Amino acid sequence: MTCALISITNPSIAINPLTQKSPLISTKNPLIQRSQNLRLRPIHCLLHQTPDIRPKIHPLSPSQFKIIKKNRVYEEERESTQGGNQQMGLLCGLGYWVQGFRCFPWLALNFRMAHNLNLHPSILQLVQSFGNVPMVAKPLFGVLSDAISIGGAHRIPYIFIGAFLQLLSWGSLALIPFAGEALPSLMACVLLSNLGASITEVAKDALVAEYGQSKKITGLQSYAFMALATGGVLGNLLGGFYLLKTREPKSMFLIFAVLLSIQLAMSMATSEGSLGLPQAANNTHKSLLESIKKQYTELMVVVSEESVLRPLIWLGASISMVPLLSGSVFCYQTQCLNLDPSIIGMARVTGQLMLLSTTILYDQFWKSIPLRKLISVTQILYAFSLLLDLVLVKQANLGLGIGNDVFALCFSGVAETIAQFKLLPFQVLFASLAPPGCEGSLMSFLAAGLCLSSIFSGFLGIGLASLLGITSGDYSTLPVGIGIQFIAALVPLQWIHQLPSKLPLDEKNSKKGSRSRRMRRNRRVGRVVFNVVYSYRRGRESETQRWR
Repeated sequence: MTCALISITNPSIAINPLTQKSPLISTKNPLIQRSQNLRLRPIHCLLHQTPDIRPKIHPLSPSQFKIIKKNRVYEEERESTQGGNQQMGLLCGLGYWVQGFRCFPWLALNFRMAHNLNLHPSILQLVQSFGNVPMVAKPLFGVLSDAISIGGAHRIPYIFIGAFLQLLSWGSLALIPFAGEALPSLMACVLLSNLGASITEVAKDALVAEYGQSKKITGLQSYAFMALATGGVLGNLLGGFYLLKTREPKSMFLIFAVLLSIQLAMSMATSEGSLGLPQAANNTHKSLLESIKKQYTELMVVVSEESVLRPLIWLGASISMVPLLSGSVFCYQTQCLNLDPSIIGMARVTGQLMLLSTTILYDQFWKSIPLRKLISVTQILYAFSLLLDLVLVKQANLGLGIGNDVFALCFSGVAETIAQFKLLPFQVLFASLAPPGCEGSLMSFLAAGLCLSSIFSGFLGIGLASLLGITSGDYSTLPVGIGIQFIAALVPLQWIHQLPSKLPLDEKNSKKGSRSRRMRRNRRVGRVVFNVVYSYRRGRESETQRWR
């Protein structure tokens, strides 16, 4: 719709709105003569037309384009990392929880050996110590996990294999009648269970260390310890009450077998690619031997370094030189003091709750404490906590008005809790020292050293019990053995200087502090440019909507 309009400013020649007729206009008027010489142009009306207003997009500079591309990649990586963190939390959280829950069937197994089979305290200690022999082979499993990939994965298939072996062992004890009646068959099931547990633990420790290094996440070992302690709390709590009510160890074996089947299904449903870990190609027979040899050589090179060797020797010596009398103390509590299994289970629950609390405190506050100082205090507390068994054996608690049940419930698991907590700073230390591609080998070497030290400590306790004449009917010399334990636990403090004063993570963080701040500033600048471009587009679109 177009119309010719003439702007006339003289009111005397305006159109009369009543008559709609134009007045006579003299052509001699200079204004009219001037207007006739002008060329009138049509003016378009915009009343019924949609304005053609398009947002103008300014071209981006190459630097801005790179920043936008980096931000998009960062957002995609963050989304994939969140999904991988959830799967990692489910897989390893459940795995460490089941590992801590192993005390549930082991409590039933100890009760069965002590009461149903009437084993001698030294034989019970022998079964417990000899059953840990597969744990010594952890370095072999670690080297195999690093060198041999199954289906393009290095960790999760080994978790599956270990869970299957444990399921086979505890399922046999639950469903096969003669499996737990004779000592040889019982020992075979114990060895098979610990073999599967050792494979699973090596794979989980390596997976946690590798995932933490690849995603730049520190302190994953603390969360693993929390899941482990939570499983121990529930295992001891439910195990003690279940034994008190039913007195049926086989049903406890079956319950644990069901939990292992759940872990088995979880490992089958998770792939390492979904966790953001690199996929490995399958090895041929020729490259298999070469990769194993190469991985073993790298492990020996890492272990030979002083930063790894000295803490490892100190930790192994601090465990192995203390004779373990747990079997004798357990038989004394159940046969002489007649403590209910629920009390023993609740005592371990108390210890696991303490372990969970100390792990949280370490993760939040105690990481800043120098490693040498933290381990010194922990070792001194461990030595004095061993004397709590002496108080129970001497019945000094009755003189203080504390019953045996209450004292055992509150203090029997303190020494074991402190001994477990002492391992946490060392696991964080070795996880930070492990080079890429050697996480499984180094962490399994550490676990094997700890297990070998525990076995040696157990056999040393058997020899000490035999030397002192501790039997199921005579516990008169048990206080002497506890005193020897106390002295032996203080000896490693003479070589505490072998430990580093700080964790390597602290030094790395202090060196990378300025660089990380610069990276965060650049990332913020990139986000600002990214947001400015789209805010400009949103503003132009809102103007278009307003015109419409």
